Amino acid sequence: MLTDNYLEQTPNRPAVFMLWPREGEPYLARTNVLQRRLKRLARMGTLRENIVRVEVWMTGSVLEAQARMYELAREHFPKRYLELLHLRMPPYVKLLLGNPFPRTAVSSQFSAGNAVVCGPFRSRASAERFEEGFLDLFQIRRCQEDLVPAAEHPGCMYGEMGRCLRPCQLVVGVGEYQGEVRRVAEFLETGGKSLVQPALAARDRFSAELDFEQASRQHERITRIEEVIKLRDELARPLDGLNGIAVLPSSEPNAVELALVRKGHWQGIYRVTFGPESLDGKLRDVIAGAEECVRVPRERQEYLAILARWFYSSWRDGEYFGVESFEDVPYRKLVNAVSRVHREVV
Repeated sequence: MLTDNYLEQTPNRPAVFMLWPREGEPYLARTNVLQRRLKRLARMGTLRENIVRVEVWMTGSVLEAQARMYELAREHFPKRYLELLHLRMPPYVKLLLGNPFPRTAVSSQFSAGNAVVCGPFRSRASAERFEEGFLDLFQIRRCQEDLVPAAEHPGCMYGEMGRCLRPCQLVVGVGEYQGEVRRVAEFLETGGKSLVQPALAARDRFSAELDFEQASRQHERITRIEEVIKLRDELARPLDGLNGIAVLPSSEPNAVELALVRKGHWQGIYRVTFGPESLDGKLRDVIAGAEECVRVPRERQEYLAILARWFYSSWRDGEYFGVESFEDVPYRKLVNAVSRVHREVV
């Protein structure tokens, strides 16, 4: 209960809390000054007498607080938790493979069917810029219609400009078009390496052969591809390749928190405490001991929305860096990041 003794003993620190009344729904909120917030609430009419239980979870970072809020809201307010959290789904670029003539799309929802999904992006505008940029490197269709190819199909300007294989007009068949689609999928899945590496090899070969005109063309192509790759937002990756570690301040002294994302699935938050043992060894033990968690699509998408809101915000605390896989974590960089985050808190 919100007694004077309880309020005075409550720390004035960041926390997520729930107030349970005698009747009705609990009140869920987060604050940076817990004691001050509870005292303010205790002064509101008959609220003090009606509260029968107070639950508190101390938090050290905004990301930890938002993840805790999400889990509690989903448990206690299953029908309206997204509304309570004001949680919006970030946009993704998708290569939709369920059609004989696949196309791309920008959407804030995961695809229910077969697709290569890349994201999350900062905004729909940035996702569309990236989509438009990489489509200029290929010749798959940009039309949104359910394609029914026919010789008399009017086509579009991209076909006239030689930037589409024109499957609508039966210029190519399914097999040839699918070959171009595979190149697009490889580009998304490799972060552009599938185009950059062959172009680099070709440039070096032409330079060795003293064919400087062709080498110059390949160099221009490399520059163009790299400009497209830069259009991809920092967090955006093919979902199955989205691996990262967020190093966060902790609510406990002499500790930090690690939030892990593996193959686009939120793995939870793990505490690392400082002591006489090697920090490198502790980090290795924590990451190796974290069991891989595979979440259902809706839960996966909502956790990524929380991560994206934190990562792309101006109030982001802690540090985040992506990794190729958890079998190849750059532990020296991770140790340095942990030291920096802990130093900032202290």
